Order: sequence, then C-alpha cells, then structure tokens
Amino acid sequence: MKKDLLNTPKQSELDAMYSLFAQLVLDEAIHSFRKKQLQEKIDQSLAAGDKSTFLRLSKEYKQIS
Repeated sequence: MKKDLLNTPKQSELDAMYSLFAQLVLDEAIHSFRKKQLQEKIDQSLAAGDKSTFLRLSKEYKQIS
C-alpha cells in the first residue's frame, strides 16, 4: 500500500495535466470553429462570384488545415 502512494501523482502534477488537457480541448474547438467559419465565407464568396475573396480565404483555409 505504501508503494502505491509513492506512484500516485501529486496534486500539482494532476492540476498541470488537467490544465494541458483543457488547453488542448479549447484549441481544438477554436480551430474547428475557425475552419467552419472559413468554409461558410468561402461558400458565400463563390455564390457572390468574388474571386479575390475566394482565393484569399481558400489560402487561409489551406494554411490552418
């Protein structure tokens, strides 16, 4: 039993792990939101026939994908 206590992560280590996990989840959510936002704007630029906006947004989309 004493050996198990030695292998248990300290609270500060757990807090750091939870913080990193939360940051990863937030980063992924923001990235997904931005991609969806760009897709919608790309669709709008196609519908409007706005070639320059389409090219700019497509380039940005490729960079974040």
